Amino acid sequence: MPGTMFIPSQRELSKEEIKSIIVENNVKFIRLQFVDINGHVKNMAIPACQIDKALNNEVMLDGSSIKGFRSIETSDMYFFPDRKTFCLLPWRAKDGSNVARLICDIYNPDGTPFEGCPRTNLKKVLADAKKLGYEINVGPECEFFLFKKENGRPVCVTHDAAGYYDVGPDDLGEDIRAEMVATLQEMGFEIEASHHEVAEGQHEIDFKYGDALSTADNVVTFRIAIKSIAAKYGLHATFMPKPIFGVNGSGMHINFSLVKKGENVFLDESKPYKLSQEALWSIGGVLKNIRNITAITNPLVNSYKRLVPGYEAPVYLAWSAANRSALLRVPAKRGKATRVELRSPDPSCNPYLAFAALLTAALDGIQNQVEPPVPAEQNIYHLTEKERKKLKIDALPGSLLEALELMERSTIAKDALGEHIYNEFLAAKRKEWDNFRVCVTPWELDNYLEQY
Repeated sequence: MPGTMFIPSQRELSKEEIKSIIVENNVKFIRLQFVDINGHVKNMAIPACQIDKALNNEVMLDGSSIKGFRSIETSDMYFFPDRKTFCLLPWRAKDGSNVARLICDIYNPDGTPFEGCPRTNLKKVLADAKKLGYEINVGPECEFFLFKKENGRPVCVTHDAAGYYDVGPDDLGEDIRAEMVATLQEMGFEIEASHHEVAEGQHEIDFKYGDALSTADNVVTFRIAIKSIAAKYGLHATFMPKPIFGVNGSGMHINFSLVKKGENVFLDESKPYKLSQEALWSIGGVLKNIRNITAITNPLVNSYKRLVPGYEAPVYLAWSAANRSALLRVPAKRGKATRVELRSPDPSCNPYLAFAALLTAALDGIQNQVEPPVPAEQNIYHLTEKERKKLKIDALPGSLLEALELMERSTIAKDALGEHIYNEFLAAKRKEWDNFRVCVTPWELDNYLEQY
């Protein structure tokens, strides 16, 4: 019989502690998890009796079968588990036994970190930032839809007709969200809020900010947990940015702040808006570079169906102290909570790559002292094109193709991803765009088949 349920902590567990938890909780299998360049979680399951081999970095994988990793000639790679990430998977508990997971970095056979591992790449970007004296805290806000299934396959039929902040019985997701929150808490998440979002069948669960690496781990864990709990109710949870035409899409706003010597460097009580010069330069850096990294923060063809005016998705390059029509917003809280909110990313992105790109853009602003424009306090959606042009307010890319063309000319994107991931990402997304470009869509059939 299992012992007391293991509650994860942020500290690195010893090998002996992990083995003790395995015994006490009757863990049968360990999942060694990692992500590909698209942020899709991959894993190898090993029997718990093989835990010594895993913790000694002796378990191998075939990198040639993972998108963006290695060719078949150089495919041998190794799992390097991060012992801070050891955790039981609550939805896998069954008949008194458990399944656990370890998030891993991927290494080459010679013992060096694999440059194509998104998690390893983020660690490198964070280490480079630390040499400049900076660390970054991030807090994502992940939105998702719950859809019904027919014959085991998801369909675009929402499970309720509720709206923003609605309650039951209109909000049919209350019990499902409650179980999602309880599951995440069992896994060590500090949940701050959960609620129904604007669109029918749309939801949001917010968890506490943290350092970029732990938060990226949490985002990919969050997506797995949400999908797994939804499946228990016969529903499909999707983080697709814009699954339904004519309603709000799902975003993943990223709140971020920089830290130096343990202090939030975005706060300066003596300055306008109580924002430090470093905060303003960071805003300037993000606005300067955001078009060039949008393919990273919004990586799907579908992402650009969300980034249109009228659905609370920011399109225009501006910042404000409160205005939600601006791309960058500074929430009202100050003190340690002083932060900037980037509102364009969506939850389909690879968080390891997105956080690396955001940090690189912000530091570029600081290093080159990029002053931001005057904050935009008016509703930018209501401005005419002529008025926006007069205010020098540019727009995000309108398609994945445009975003990729901008990324190809960007040194910031290459610095953020490293050459290997940069090239593999561009190649994969070019292929995705070409597949979309030649596809005959229902819209074309509806509009052209009878008329021509």
